Amino acid sequence: MKIVVAVDSFKGSLTSLEAGQAVAQGARRVYPDAQILVRPLADGGEGTVDALVSGMGGQFRTIPVEGPLGETVDCTYGLIGDIAVIEMAAAAGLPLVPPHLRDPMNTSTYGVGQVIADAVKQGCRRLLIGIGGSATNDGGAGMLQALGFRLTDAAGRDIPRGAKGLEHLAGIDAAHALPALSACTFRVACDVTNPLCGEKGASAVFGPQKGATERTIPLMDAWLAHFAECARQLWPQSDPTAPGSGAAGGLGFALHTFLGAQLCPGVDIVLEETRLADALRGADVAVTGEGRLDGQTAMGKAPIGVARLAKQHGCLTLALCGSVARDASACNGAGIDAYFPIVRGAVSLADAMAADNARANMADAAEQAFRLLRAAHR
Repeated sequence: MKIVVAVDSFKGSLTSLEAGQAVAQGARRVYPDAQILVRPLADGGEGTVDALVSGMGGQFRTIPVEGPLGETVDCTYGLIGDIAVIEMAAAAGLPLVPPHLRDPMNTSTYGVGQVIADAVKQGCRRLLIGIGGSATNDGGAGMLQALGFRLTDAAGRDIPRGAKGLEHLAGIDAAHALPALSACTFRVACDVTNPLCGEKGASAVFGPQKGATERTIPLMDAWLAHFAECARQLWPQSDPTAPGSGAAGGLGFALHTFLGAQLCPGVDIVLEETRLADALRGADVAVTGEGRLDGQTAMGKAPIGVARLAKQHGCLTLALCGSVARDASACNGAGIDAYFPIVRGAVSLADAMAADNARANMADAAEQAFRLLRAAHR
């Protein structure tokens, strides 16, 4: 019996590897001689750095960077050989901004550029960047400034930080950009397809949750359109309508246009980097899961990425989860053969999420699932 385990983190409870190891523990109670491979799983958002670094034998690096409002924050990212794994939210995420100060006119991606620059100086030439959870709407202008690009006003002065700085943008100069960037490849975990501007763009769709108002949304949208026009003068292939350009307040546009980044679903990046397909060759069962299984899971979240890949290798696919929504049956049609909630009785949410309880429940649920499987094959 060969079993491959790739479970997303149970946020606030178990990391991806902790959850996966608990599944392996339960499976070994039934199949003690099984070959069990545990792989990290994430979707490119929160927890991706932890999952990949821990699961692939990398190391964490923490550096001080400029936070979204100009304050100093400690940002942790991952180093795996020549690969850097970065979550932009660790440098410019919404949780870093107190609710009463949330206003994308003022927040900047400068710290994201500082992290990228540090990774490049550490010798990284492949950069994986998750861009969910941003507090910003500056089109990635701050990031570019930190990487040596000059964004200037009509008088040749550097524009201010934040979306408000784009109002004054007159020119972009790449002459002093970090030279090593040309030797780097960027893959960006981006699970939205919004364009940079317009009614489905960064300002209109995501601006309100960051503190934008009815007055500032059209202003920022117009400034982003002007930013794209300035970029096109240097990079004619620049396309603000490309899917994902509006992600993270336009950071997707800057990464794609100025750094040649590939934007794709986060789980695809993780599955490729962890080489899950190699692990699944010859496997009998794949086990995946996440904290809550529901209809949204079936729309392409991490467990479905595992299930689809497992089906290509003819694997039975099981999912274990903390809770199950009524619409979770959609996951069966998306490749998960059967799913099992791990909570064994009526308990408080705090008790269910306590790490020791979750770990024991996960192992026990895995054991029973594999007992059923063994009985069915007798």
